[in-house]
Amino acid sequence: MRRIQKRTVVLTAIAALATAGAGFVTLKGRTSDTAQSARVQRGEYLVKIMGCNDCHTPWKMGPQGPEPDMTRFLSGHPEQIGEIKNVKPADPFVWSALGTNTAFSGPWGVSYTFNLTPEPNTGLGIWTEEMFVQAIRTGRHMGVSRPINPPMPWPAYRNASDEDLKSVYAYLRTITPIVNHVPAYQPVAE
Repeated sequence: MRRIQKRTVVLTAIAALATAGAGFVTLKGRTSDTAQSARVQRGEYLVKIMGCNDCHTPWKMGPQGPEPDMTRFLSGHPEQIGEIKNVKPADPFVWSALGTNTAFSGPWGVSYTFNLTPEPNTGLGIWTEEMFVQAIRTGRHMGVSRPINPPMPWPAYRNASDEDLKSVYAYLRTITPIVNHVPAYQPVAE
């Protein structure tokens, strides 16, 4: 009977310490709820100031002119529009953008803004944190494949700290997933 009481006291003490330390210490290197919340908040701030909405949220015409369609927040080029032709812009312009500000035509071909929502089949849902960081660092889709094309400013964003890029990733994992199949990049036809 004494053994059971001692074990209960020890387990109660461990539980109390774990609860008191919540937000500071975790098992297996996982961030605590408090730290994760701070990371997500930092990521939200960075997404706002880095202008991710400017291209990854389709624009629509509002009462004051073009504005982001927040019902499609960070979902990329609308699949309803589909692919567009690579057009030669009138001089002196060297590239052009679709009215939704989600597709861009230039000497590189046609690039479409990617679905940044955590939707598993059409967005970042299957991406790991490492893949996301590598994509920004290398300018390669998923960190290893095709180039990320203009006008995505990855050469500037690659200068962000690992912690900031991980914060952006953490925030993107919390937004509403939206199913939106973005067309594949179209290189210039040879």
